[in-house]
Amino acid sequence: MDMAARAAIVLGTIEPDLLRSFVAIAETGSFTAAAGRVARTQSAVSMQMKRLEEGLQRPLFERTGRSVGLTYDGERLLWHARRILRVHQEALAAFDDDALTGTVTLGTPDDYASALLPGILARFGESHPRVHVDLVCDSTRSLRERLAAGSVDLALLVPPVGTSRGVVVHRERAVWVTSAQHDAQDRVPLPLALYHPGCPFRRWALDTLSTQGRAHRIAYTSVSFAGNLAAVRSGLAVGVVAESSLYPGLRRLSEDEGFPALPMFEVSLERSRERPSRLLDRLESHIAESFRGIVPLAA
Repeated sequence: MDMAARAAIVLGTIEPDLLRSFVAIAETGSFTAAAGRVARTQSAVSMQMKRLEEGLQRPLFERTGRSVGLTYDGERLLWHARRILRVHQEALAAFDDDALTGTVTLGTPDDYASALLPGILARFGESHPRVHVDLVCDSTRSLRERLAAGSVDLALLVPPVGTSRGVVVHRERAVWVTSAQHDAQDRVPLPLALYHPGCPFRRWALDTLSTQGRAHRIAYTSVSFAGNLAAVRSGLAVGVVAESSLYPGLRRLSEDEGFPALPMFEVSLERSRERPSRLLDRLESHIAESFRGIVPLAA
């Protein structure tokens, strides 16, 4: 029997729990974080992965520093594992009269829609295949208004520190960024790509530069993270982003280069009080748990 045929037979007999742990490791890059997500000990997850590798007779993981990556065979398995888990959950939901159904509207700043939410919502969709999540990307100010009006059910917001009306699920630092291929940071006056007035990132950038007495100008303004990102990547300006949004093509600017550290900020999860429901309870709990397991609160 060749290896491909053996792998197909093994996949047909693997318990979903093994694949669930495998996917958690692939998405978090850590056995420890994955163990927290699947509610097992790290040693139990390690034993699961040993069984999986022995069954497939292939190494699935490779360590790079403190993180865990996938081998070529691990990447191949990941696609199948996600598909198997999705079909498995759909089959269970089809015979579960109590399965959650309906539509929920989730608001978020668009940088988190790009950086952190895809994996979180994918896992929620795997567990609740009958639920439709309608994602709305907007500023914290606008999302607060939508929450009050009841047009958004649940939202991730970046309020001033200490003013959250919900649950603080994450803390991280704002950082200065420039293009990895250009030198906008050396121009005088310093060109900036910033969000519209009301955004704390904008205020911190302008206040910091004014305190330094450094000449600067706003060269590009957008409510969109993608818009500001494009301006910075193309070398038009220096920007300020969340540390988790350091995408390829960006380079973080340091204090040694004349860019002082910017403040830490909080991300809070707030919900509209207009729609108490089991579905909202579950999504709120899932998002909060996911942030704790994948991106722990910074010190």
